Amino acid sequence: MDADVESRLLARCVQGDPAAWDELFSQHYDATCRFIWQLSYDFSREDAQEICQETFLSVIRNLKSFNRQSRFQTWLFRIAANKARDYREKLHAAKRGGGQQPISLQHEDPDTGLTLDPPAATPGPDSALLASERAELVYQGLEQLGEPCRQVIDLRYFGNLSYEEISRSLGLNVKTVSSRLSKCLDRLEEILRRMVAGEQSPVFPSNLQ
Repeated sequence: MDADVESRLLARCVQGDPAAWDELFSQHYDATCRFIWQLSYDFSREDAQEICQETFLSVIRNLKSFNRQSRFQTWLFRIAANKARDYREKLHAAKRGGGQQPISLQHEDPDTGLTLDPPAATPGPDSALLASERAELVYQGLEQLGEPCRQVIDLRYFGNLSYEEISRSLGLNVKTVSSRLSKCLDRLEEILRRMVAGEQSPVFPSNLQ
């Protein structure tokens, strides 16, 4: 969307125009859901939709505070990433047994007298474990990487934006986007190598060009 058109649309939203909100959601909802869904290996589509709804509720409450120094989608994706991170932490806490009554494997079924044989909650053991461990490693690496690298990688690989779209979102030329992304991927690779080797990752400066 053209920057001037987007600016006028946001102004109408701030004024409470229902049609403007409908247009804004139509423009950005699907892309935001795709972005969220790809942020974590263990998000289902239903999870992504729930997080997306929370994201847009936050947008409705906080649009007046949007300073327009970045593109709206960049701000939107940052809210979505924060909501996804909070949701993911709650999801993992629930998987660790929060709020559930544990059942002993020696507990007998009162009808048959047999011990329980609960079905596995996860798909195939080896491949699923390997995929989840790799995804978790990359997620932790991105957390260590920080900004502005996290932002440009999010937009490119999780938001599926082209270099041209990223350049418009961040106010950079396409060559700068390409250069920054290349440097950030090199840094991410170094972090991941150190993590695999059990070394402490260095803190990288944020003044990328």
